[in-house]
Amino acid sequence: MSIDPSAPMNFVDEDASSGSGDDANMLDGHKRQSGLPSSGRRKRSRKATGDAIVDAMLEIAAASKMRATAIMKNEDRFSISKCIKVLDEMQGVDQRIYFFALDLFENPNARETFISLKSEKRLPWLQGKFTASSDTPAGMDDYDLDLDEMELVAAAAGYYYYNSITKQPRSSSPHGSGFMTEVLNGHDGGCQEMFRMDKHVFHKLCDILRQRGMLRDTAGVMIEEQLAIFLNIIGHNERNRVIQERFQHSGETISRHFNNVLKAIKSLSREFLQPPLLTTPSEILGNNRFDPYFKDCIGVIDGMQIPAHVPAKDQSRFRNRKGILSQNVLAACTFDLQFIFIYPGWEGSAADSRVLRAVLDDPDQNFPQIPEGKYYLVDTGYSNTEGFIAPYQGVRYHIHEFRGANQLPRNAKELFNHRHSSLRNVIQRSFNVLNTRFPILKLAPQYAFHTQRDIVIAACVLHNYIRREDRNDWLFASVEGVMVDELPDFDEQPDMQLSSPIQEQVAFSFRESIAATMWDDFINNWDAW
Repeated sequence: MSIDPSAPMNFVDEDASSGSGDDANMLDGHKRQSGLPSSGRRKRSRKATGDAIVDAMLEIAAASKMRATAIMKNEDRFSISKCIKVLDEMQGVDQRIYFFALDLFENPNARETFISLKSEKRLPWLQGKFTASSDTPAGMDDYDLDLDEMELVAAAAGYYYYNSITKQPRSSSPHGSGFMTEVLNGHDGGCQEMFRMDKHVFHKLCDILRQRGMLRDTAGVMIEEQLAIFLNIIGHNERNRVIQERFQHSGETISRHFNNVLKAIKSLSREFLQPPLLTTPSEILGNNRFDPYFKDCIGVIDGMQIPAHVPAKDQSRFRNRKGILSQNVLAACTFDLQFIFIYPGWEGSAADSRVLRAVLDDPDQNFPQIPEGKYYLVDTGYSNTEGFIAPYQGVRYHIHEFRGANQLPRNAKELFNHRHSSLRNVIQRSFNVLNTRFPILKLAPQYAFHTQRDIVIAACVLHNYIRREDRNDWLFASVEGVMVDELPDFDEQPDMQLSSPIQEQVAFSFRESIAATMWDDFINNWDAW
């Protein structure tokens, strides 16, 4: 049985007569007493009926609240994150069983069974469930209801009747749909703060996800609210319980929609993480400091250390040189602040050059092919080789080193390093915008590690999407023309060679020719350095 909450509900008019006069005076099979006027009896009957419905409504609400409290008590013990943690520690779980288990964990009863089983019984139980699911037709679609069907009917009827007799307008609430209405109908700054993007950008993204079937509206949560839940979590690093209170949904509903949106956004990576154009970037073309010296540069590559939450057995590998548990993320970006390529998941102790070497050696990673004569700018953590131009080692390089009394470059190598650093600073600005928009990247979130990796990819996809859709975005505007300070890492040295000695010699000669031409123009034309 179901009802349409938007449709008007019809009630029997007790003043209207149907059938004979005798039938109109019958109540529960007995004739009415004639001691009171019939109109007074009818008014009193309506009031009594209304009071009974309201009382029943309150009882239903109290019972539902008690049930929700009981569910929340068990939630920590049998949470999805705990099940995934146990699953990650199990041996002999193949990929099909693993991903089947992730879907199975959306069922709270399955989670409770899984955690309650002895460790040696869990894998056979999952395998049995997997086999059974292969022979069983798909079940009913997920839906987000905290009340069963009869309770919903009673709740809707009681709520409608209560409002009809009191004539009191429903007060707005900052929770659930009320929260969504306040944000999307309020000032632009509210959407920027809560959803980390402007309203028109948010609505267009919802349209993309809906039209392509990447997400679907459910009975209780529209796509707009699903995306808002996801953006609230990564845009504020909020815990599940805070989001439960804000959107008035259960922890399971929040977790399910977070994972669904994460998967959908990640699937857009091929569309929004695109190879760079091979023409001279507009940020270089016509700029006397960079053109023609860097006219064949197509982007910048660097590593980004993002705090990570990993099991104790893996912590030594993920502890970086600063003693922080992190994942090393290889990133490449254009001079328009858009990411070209993202490769998260490496342990924090891995050197940047080692990660790049692994990417170049693995065709499945789909690193964009570097055309002959084109190259990326890299820092001193990488080798200077064909396709990757690094600064001179042992020569001042970072922007802050050229401030003060000795700001002018003293030779060709210093001038090359200064301009190299100024141009490469674009990736630091990109990191700055990314981390400011999505603070979850600044702290280690309590998710399974594969989810932490996917969050990085999704954040970069959203970063590029916003850059394309809103050239006036406030965060991108905040770094326009600004040099972001980068602290030098004195321990940073290339960990391994990226190419053969011959290729490195070619790259060395190429860098020397750029530096010499640059220095000659600088000496003869003092206009800019």
